[in-house]
Amino acid sequence: MLFRLLRFVLVLAIVASAPLPLGAAAQGLDQAASGVVADQQKILQDLTTRTDNLEKKIQEDGDDDASLVDIRLQLEEMSQGALNSALAFRPRLSEINARLDQIGAPPAAGQPPEPVTSERQALASEKAEINAVIAAAQNLSIRISGLIAKIGNMRSELFRNLLTKRYVLSDALSPEVISDANGEFNGFNKAVSSWLAFAFKFKFQAVLAATLTALSLAAVLFVGGRRLFGRVFEADPSVEDPSYLSRLSVAFWSTLLPTLAVGVFLVSSVFFFNYYNVLRGDIGVFLNALVAVLAVVFCVNRLANAALEPRLPNWRLIPVETGPARWLVRLTTAMAVVIGVNYFLSVVNDKMGSPLSLTIARSFVATIIVGIILILMALLKPFKAADGSWRPWPAWLRYTAVAIGLFTIATALLGYIGLAIFVSLQVVVTGTILVTAYIGFLSARAISEEGGFAKTSIGRWLSTNSSYEESALDQLGLVVSVAINLMIVLVFLPLILLMWGFQPGDIEAWAYKLATGLTVGSVTISVTGILTGIIVFIIGYFLTRWFQGWLDGSVMARGKVDTGVRNSIRLAVGYAGVALAALVGVSAAGIDLSNLALVAGALSLGIGFGLQNVVSNFVSGLILLAERPFKVGDWIVAGEISGTVKKISVRATEIETFQRQSVILPNSNLINNAVGNWTHRNKLGRIDIKVGVAYGSDVKQAHAVLLEIARGHPLVLKNPEPFVLFTNFGAAALEFEIRVFLADVMNGNIVQNDIRFAVLDEFADQHIEIPSAPRAVVEAKTHEAWPIDDDKIEVDFAEQEQAKAEAVAETKRLARSGRKTRKPDPD
Repeated sequence: MLFRLLRFVLVLAIVASAPLPLGAAAQGLDQAASGVVADQQKILQDLTTRTDNLEKKIQEDGDDDASLVDIRLQLEEMSQGALNSALAFRPRLSEINARLDQIGAPPAAGQPPEPVTSERQALASEKAEINAVIAAAQNLSIRISGLIAKIGNMRSELFRNLLTKRYVLSDALSPEVISDANGEFNGFNKAVSSWLAFAFKFKFQAVLAATLTALSLAAVLFVGGRRLFGRVFEADPSVEDPSYLSRLSVAFWSTLLPTLAVGVFLVSSVFFFNYYNVLRGDIGVFLNALVAVLAVVFCVNRLANAALEPRLPNWRLIPVETGPARWLVRLTTAMAVVIGVNYFLSVVNDKMGSPLSLTIARSFVATIIVGIILILMALLKPFKAADGSWRPWPAWLRYTAVAIGLFTIATALLGYIGLAIFVSLQVVVTGTILVTAYIGFLSARAISEEGGFAKTSIGRWLSTNSSYEESALDQLGLVVSVAINLMIVLVFLPLILLMWGFQPGDIEAWAYKLATGLTVGSVTISVTGILTGIIVFIIGYFLTRWFQGWLDGSVMARGKVDTGVRNSIRLAVGYAGVALAALVGVSAAGIDLSNLALVAGALSLGIGFGLQNVVSNFVSGLILLAERPFKVGDWIVAGEISGTVKKISVRATEIETFQRQSVILPNSNLINNAVGNWTHRNKLGRIDIKVGVAYGSDVKQAHAVLLEIARGHPLVLKNPEPFVLFTNFGAAALEFEIRVFLADVMNGNIVQNDIRFAVLDEFADQHIEIPSAPRAVVEAKTHEAWPIDDDKIEVDFAEQEQAKAEAVAETKRLARSGRKTRKPDPD
């Protein structure tokens, strides 16, 4: 019974593990493929329906630029969806093509049928269905691209019409405009009053909560900003002669930071009003416009006060007199108020459906006022000469301002109201943005100069409260300069684009394309990927440095690891960590490492030809770090170079000689040539000191004195014991050599110096003479006057010969006396 049960289980297992028939397998693949095709067909059908609706909406909202931008964003998103539908079949198509290649070509006519005919037909049918879906996706993508191009053309046409359309001023200047304005004001007042009554009656707590929240946020931002950055954007009246960098920094930050604070307050107020459902549809539009106007007017006023400083002449960026500075601030602020009021009234006109004549009249008055203000500013005389007379602006600036003012007035009088408003808006808002950005760029450039950051308040604080040196502060100044420039571009460039007619949707689309990737040929560059890779590498780099410090300072220092071993381990960990961080950063940037095979091949070729010395030094450095024939702190001798090892890197080794000269020696020289290491295993070493004793001296006594001196030095080891060797009978002296062993051979010069002084003192006490080699005295030849005395020449020659004979006799006498005093041999 048990045997039958086991056989039954085995049969079930074989059946379960057996492959499906070819037809069943093909049928399963067909069902799976049909499901994918059906899903993608449904997606494409939905995208087609949405495209039809958006195409109708383009015709309906062709006059609204913001609506066209919104439609374009939706179309771009749908185009990406159609592309994804086409890409969804790429893996399956690859499988089908691979299988068809594996099956091979169909049999020719007259050949016997193949066993895979049904599979071939199924694959061909599936491929045809997939190709049909891909073709539909491509057609839809082409259609969407055409609609996007159409929207671009429509927007360009709208902008041209805005600037070139001419209005009839007779209707705008008729008495009916006053009644229209009165009626619109009453309607606006009624709408605002009804909303206020509703809000205070039914939404009082919500209004109060939203207002208090926004005020609290503004108070925290304002007070905290003043405490943290008060010295940055506040001019100090006690400073009589501030530097140009200080004036630039105060002008820039005193404009930017308060404007940002006010902007955050206004935006947060609108946000909380919407959050608590306080705003009505039309009131929300009015409030948004009012917030924008207040922000622009505040920014213009702050910039004018920061650049002209009517109260503090020594902090003034533009060297004008105090009276004209006040007038310039007033005129600039008035121009911003005029443009702001005109913008707010245009929003009110659009929302309340005002007549066209009222809109034309409002814009006409605003442009005339702006033109007059520009002419007044150009005619102002802000400078005072030495003789007390007032001087005007430079000619180019004065004529440019007058020309812009006259152009604005002329275009308004000719009926080109849109162009006049556009020019006025660019003069006020774009001018403010450009001037602020320019001051920021100048401030960043001044900070990046050598010693510039140290002169700022933050630099002075860092130099006082930290250990940063001047070079470190200069490097930090470069980083701050780059950050300021990047912030200026990110903040002010979108504002300028908005002022030149672009919509927020345009900037959003460009930012999305820049973040997701720009395609240049066959290469896709993703800014987000690159930034991610850089951030990952920086994090990995600092983690590696932290781990190096922790391993060296906490683990190896407590383990009493040798300094050289610690240096080798620290370097190895550093190189490995940086290499790993680079690999992870490259992968995070979206770069396929397999694509670098060609680069690696080219690099190998370059190594074979031109970089072999560099690679040889690199490999030699790795060998030195691994085998450690010497370490940091060792005293080595490499050829003619002798000194202490200071640093071992992968390319070269730094050796500091005893003259304090740093020698950078390539690692391949240290591997291929002989290197002597005085402190390889330990610092024990022997030093030799040569001493000469005059002939005729007591040799035994001299030997004993030298041995006593060597044994008496405190740095000389007792074991191995020092000894004195009688090395040679020299030509002028009996030669001895003192050999002593030291625990630290680095103290050899000190010991040699002490022993030589001791030898001189002891030999003087024991009356042992140290001979000195005879020195040749070279006398300068003197030329005697003519005629030469021959008798004198003969006498001088005889005297020289006699002196030589006496010297030889004296040498023989000393030699004989030395042999007489020498003791007989015991043997």
